[in-house]
Amino acid sequence: MNVQDHTAIAELAQTYFDALYEGDAAKFEAIFHADGYLHSNGGNAYAHMDVPTYLNVVRNREAPAARGEARADEVLGISFLSPTLAILTTREVFLPKLFTDVLVVVKFGDDWKIVSKAWDFTMIDQK
Repeated sequence: MNVQDHTAIAELAQTYFDALYEGDAAKFEAIFHADGYLHSNGGNAYAHMDVPTYLNVVRNREAPAARGEARADEVLGISFLSPTLAILTTREVFLPKLFTDVLVVVKFGDDWKIVSKAWDFTMIDQK
C-alpha cells in the first residue's frame, strides 16, 4: 500500500457516496467492475445481483438528493490486504435505513474497481 493507492480508494469512496446520494448510475458504472456482484441478507431477505441489474435499480429509484434528504455517509475503514486488494467499509443513510457496506476493491492496472459489495441495514426511527 502506498499513499497514491490510499488516496485512490478514498476518492473511490467519495464517488460511491456521491453516486448513492445523487442516484447516479454513471458514477457507479465508473467505480464498479462490470463483472461485479452485490449481496445482502438484510432483514433476512437474501438479495444478490450483478452490476448491470444494480445500475437499473439505481436508475429507477428516487435518490435521497431528489427527496431533499440530509446527506450522511462515512468511511469506516480501508484495509489493504495486498498491493492489488483492499476492503473498504462504509456507512450511509438512505432513509428509512442506515446501511453498512463492505466493498471488495481490486486494482486493475492503475485503477481500483469494486468487484463485490455486501451490505446490511438497520431501520432508522424517524420520530
